[in-house]
Amino acid sequence: MRFISPKTDFAFKKIFGSEQSKDILISFLNAIIYSEEDQIQDLDIIDPYNAPSIVDLKDSYLDVKAVLNDKTKVIIEMQVESVEGFRKRVTYNLSKTYSNQLETGMGYLQLNPVIALTITDFNMFKNTKKVISRFSFIDEEEGFVYRDEEMKMVFVELPKFKKELEELESITDKWIYFLKEAPSLQIIPETMETVPPLKKAMEIAQRAQLSLQEEERLHKQEVFFQDQKGVAIKALLEGERKIIFRQLQRRFGTIEEEAIALIEKLSPENLELLGDAILEFNGYEDLLNYLQDH
Repeated sequence: MRFISPKTDFAFKKIFGSEQSKDILISFLNAIIYSEEDQIQDLDIIDPYNAPSIVDLKDSYLDVKAVLNDKTKVIIEMQVESVEGFRKRVTYNLSKTYSNQLETGMGYLQLNPVIALTITDFNMFKNTKKVISRFSFIDEEEGFVYRDEEMKMVFVELPKFKKELEELESITDKWIYFLKEAPSLQIIPETMETVPPLKKAMEIAQRAQLSLQEEERLHKQEVFFQDQKGVAIKALLEGERKIIFRQLQRRFGTIEEEAIALIEKLSPENLELLGDAILEFNGYEDLLNYLQDH
């Protein structure tokens, strides 16, 4: 048994945004946003997933939108790559969704709360090890909240989740593990079966259940994501190399072709180690010896 990755647009919307996914989305949002309290009793999925109408992915993010029973709007987005301007986009989408509720002649009292739930496949906040971070408007000095229910941002950073399958305790743990590790599973684990909406999500995520059209669409998106990741890694390495070259030129002046060629061959890990080692070199000969050893 193989499972599709919820990190692709097609799979994410099929699992969480289909017409039959209401109970799945309710369980997921109650776990992530409301710390497993049953705050959400019902919701409506906006523009539910419809396989024939979904176009090919053109960006590295995806979303599902829902209106809760108390009229709160929720934007659920997964970002697979860290791109320039991403944080501003999250804030923009939140504020735009909030303000776009008003039409001509409508009063401010008709505005409903909006929550932006963002799941990232990379680390966003270096100053915390928390997997889930929640933000709202608060006073900078005393920390009291201003209109707590109006606009909120919730972030889930998947790389920070380190628990193994046998360590999963809460429903929240199980949902995050599913998002991160679904393709690595061979069966529906017993611990997942104890949460009926999660079990249903895994049944939807079975690759064998896909039609030929869906399988082809998924394959295209998986290739797209791999290409995007390759481009991002290449850009990151090029940026690191430029910094290394500037540091070496300040230390030793002109860098010979032999050293440049060796630096170009360094792995990402060794390139980072070289950046740390530069200050320890007493001369150009030390640089060449280091590069030849690595």
